[in-house]
Amino acid sequence: MSADAPTPPTPASPDPSTPSSPSRPTEFVRLLRAQRVWDTELPDFAPAAAPADPLPLFERWFAEAVAAGQTEPHTMSLATADAEGLPDVRTVMLHGADQEGWHFASHAGSRKGRHLAARPYAALGFYWPAQGRQIRVRGPVAVAPPEVARADLHARSTGALASALVGRQSEVLDSYEELERASDAAWDRARREPDAPAPSWTVYVLEPDEVEFFQGDARRRHVRLTYRRTDGTWRKDLLWP
Repeated sequence: MSADAPTPPTPASPDPSTPSSPSRPTEFVRLLRAQRVWDTELPDFAPAAAPADPLPLFERWFAEAVAAGQTEPHTMSLATADAEGLPDVRTVMLHGADQEGWHFASHAGSRKGRHLAARPYAALGFYWPAQGRQIRVRGPVAVAPPEVARADLHARSTGALASALVGRQSEVLDSYEELERASDAAWDRARREPDAPAPSWTVYVLEPDEVEFFQGDARRRHVRLTYRRTDGTWRKDLLWP
């Protein structure tokens, strides 16, 4: 008698921990990979000639970003954390920078305002692709006096005042029509009362512990210069990119 034919082996079940074979890129991925970075001539940066304090270098880079045609160079990312330590980030406008720190504003009852009340520490990020530059700033945040907030608000446009008068930032909105009605009323008041108060409007000042200047390089030899405050003085260090 002939021997029974061997039973074919049972295929092994796939190991869920083993990644599957790569699939063809999606249209989104193809579009993403087609984007170029810093497709322009980038400026040089000699960190050895950088000033002892980060503020003059920030002011110089800001002026150079404006001269280079950078769109909205005064906007920045603001990162905060809530009471549980969960991070959040959004884009806001820089209102000033001086020896006290970097200034921005919002409503005290907004999400960022609540975060800063619970954890008064934040980080800022500027990105100016026209020159391949980034600046990162982080440190404790203090609330400026109310008169500073009033002066800040009334130095701005009618639209800025109207937006502040609407208030209720980060609250749930039942319908867009409700916002339209509140905004129309706020615009009318802002035109009639250019000095109208917005009590929740708050100016915050981030006093930097650390400021990093990043200059991109086409050959990926990026220059990273960091300033760290120690005992009231600044220490400068280069970082590997």
